[in-house]
Amino acid sequence: MMEGLSPVSKPVRQKHPGQEEVQKDTIHGAKLHVEQRTTDEDYRVMAGEALDRRSIWEPSVYYALGKESFYFAGHDISIRESMDTYGALIWPGAIALCQFLENNQGQMNLMDKAVLEIGAGTGLLSIVASLLGAWVTATDLPDILSNLTFNLLRNTRGRSRYTPQVMALTWGQDLHRDFPYPCYHYDYVLAADVVYHHNCLEELLETMRHFCRPGSQTTLLWANKVRFESDLRFAERFENSFNATLLAELPQQEVRIYKATAKK
Repeated sequence: MMEGLSPVSKPVRQKHPGQEEVQKDTIHGAKLHVEQRTTDEDYRVMAGEALDRRSIWEPSVYYALGKESFYFAGHDISIRESMDTYGALIWPGAIALCQFLENNQGQMNLMDKAVLEIGAGTGLLSIVASLLGAWVTATDLPDILSNLTFNLLRNTRGRSRYTPQVMALTWGQDLHRDFPYPCYHYDYVLAADVVYHHNCLEELLETMRHFCRPGSQTTLLWANKVRFESDLRFAERFENSFNATLLAELPQQEVRIYKATAKK
């Protein structure tokens, strides 16, 4: 069911998968060879998309020397990227969700709201949420945080109502210790392009459930480009785990945006 909200106009990771290992098995060698080939093909899809993004999003995104420029919430935003890891790149789901939030502030008002982003990557989505008035906590793996912090401070200092926070969060690990409920309660949880071909989908869903639990009144907004069959299978599990609504579907970008709340 699609809600009557403003669409995302055109144009306007956890995003750092490691090389998936396939154990050697002399008995099932042929099967393992096929699995390895499939995994390699999936990573080539992701790598090719990373290189092609600059043409997909022109003319609103200008790519030069590892930097991309955007205009959201009345501000120019400059993002430093790196081709060394998927977590330091900007993906279509983040751009789509940024525009969706900007275009639907009446229905998704972030002003003075506590917002958590999981798999924040370069920080674009957290920056836009901060510029829209939210108190933002951006999270990702420890090796992503340096560039994430740089981009957040560079683009929000003197512009936002609250200084965004940065914290390490590994999906599914030490959630009750590092983010105990209800001490860490958020009005919104944001996730963009966190689903792709990686081994942490179960941990990702566990993390979503931790923050969007019964009684929390937390709203989860998830945007993702559909690339692989595993993405569709995760979407089915997501819809079964939450009260989920498809807010927008962008056929040209192959991006879907969902809103979810906890089941009672």
